[in-house]
Amino acid sequence: MRLKNVYDAVDALAPFSLSAEYCETYHFYDNSGTLLDCGGEVRGVLCSLDLSARAVEAAKRANANVIFTHHPAIYNPVSRLADGEPLTECAKAGISVISAHLNLDSARGGIDEELMFGLGGSAGKMLHPLSEGGYGHVFTVREEALSSFTERIKARFCTERVVVYGDAPVKKVASFCGAGMDESAVAFALAEGADTFVSSDGKHHLIAELVGKGCNVVLLTHYAAENYGFVRFVENLKEKLKGTPVTVFTDERLL
Repeated sequence: MRLKNVYDAVDALAPFSLSAEYCETYHFYDNSGTLLDCGGEVRGVLCSLDLSARAVEAAKRANANVIFTHHPAIYNPVSRLADGEPLTECAKAGISVISAHLNLDSARGGIDEELMFGLGGSAGKMLHPLSEGGYGHVFTVREEALSSFTERIKARFCTERVVVYGDAPVKKVASFCGAGMDESAVAFALAEGADTFVSSDGKHHLIAELVGKGCNVVLLTHYAAENYGFVRFVENLKEKLKGTPVTVFTDERLL
């Protein structure tokens, strides 16, 4: 198996064309795809939300010479690389890197949709619909107290690091994976009548706006909110790469 086969397997599940469509339609920037190609036969694939030093060491231990990440290993233009940095260590060790960012966020069965599923939703209106899938969901859930909704989230997403504002019963949820709390997401959630807003990396003025309008705010860590769907995506990727060892690295410190 070559690196192109790994790329094609990812592309079949979360088409890289979705990243280009997302950027063109909604004026975003991304850098998804094959970001480091060291050549050679693929011995194994390690999957990690981030290209971190710990992920590189895990790949070496697993004898994997490909790392697949969600967050791009190279996002902005690189002007220099130093010894010891994860990308440099990958190059030195002959470990190639593929990253799937906005396409994996927005694909059907991708990270944002899996966040909705994990919160108890099954379908909803999208903030940024695409030709296949999209990003940002508002959906109904079984009514429950905010306290029990929060405890269910902690168990489902394997985290204790959840920040909660509000006290209204939970019936209609708006969810946005990653750093999804921005002005457009807040306006969309309120316009659609959401009583609970779930995301990560919240900004104070937006939290204050939501709480001021009676909307609960539930903030997971960026890592916990996205690793949940990432791990589920990898299970599907394993089916595409049968015969090639595929492992998952989860950094428990960030959940």
